[in-house]
Amino acid sequence: SYPLDVRHLNQPPPMTTSANRRPPIARNKLAEQVVERLRDMITEGHLAPGERIVEGDLGEQLGVSRTPLREALRSLAAEELVELTPSRGAYVRRFTPKEVADALDLIALLEAKAAPLAVANANPEDIAQLRLLHDAMMAYYGKGERLQYFKLNQAFHSAIVGLSRNMALIQCHTRLQSGQKRIRYVGHEGADGWSGAAAEHEEMIAALEARDEHALAEVLRRHMAHTWDRVREFT
Repeated sequence: SYPLDVRHLNQPPPMTTSANRRPPIARNKLAEQVVERLRDMITEGHLAPGERIVEGDLGEQLGVSRTPLREALRSLAAEELVELTPSRGAYVRRFTPKEVADALDLIALLEAKAAPLAVANANPEDIAQLRLLHDAMMAYYGKGERLQYFKLNQAFHSAIVGLSRNMALIQCHTRLQSGQKRIRYVGHEGADGWSGAAAEHEEMIAALEARDEHALAEVLRRHMAHTWDRVREFT
């Protein structure tokens, strides 16, 4: 079955309300924690698209040296969240409206392709795990915790694609979804946009539990089309 571990979902989330009030990073698993912290800062807009990343200032803010910070920036460059250039340094990646629209269109195609494969491959345990993930995500929605909701939202989409068992599809989806974190996050800023996205997720889990591949593919395509409607003004 698809290795989706949801045992951690009821644990308290880390502090993420303000970039300036975040706790110092522990030394264990330092590189991974720096990557996650910077990824969250980019997602939430504390590091804005096109903004130059000043290593000294950022390292001081996070309480880390330049070595783990540079390792983190290289990892985020591989995720297409950061651009590294020899002459200009590190910048938060900025996507053009066409790049965003093209990426969302391809994500929709990939997820619709994955839908019938996920329905065919999922066993009852897989579906139960997706239900737990969905319910945890909706609990964050109910509490208005947008970043934690968004992380589980991304995990839910990845899990459906993962059930396709198609590694080429999974890798392509992972790359595209990773680079679009910030723009997809802002699609939940308005109450109407967020409630609409949450309602579509209710349809997704219902279609999966009913093993209705056509309904699942349709709502995934519609969800991505609505995502573009929700984010186009921010591109």
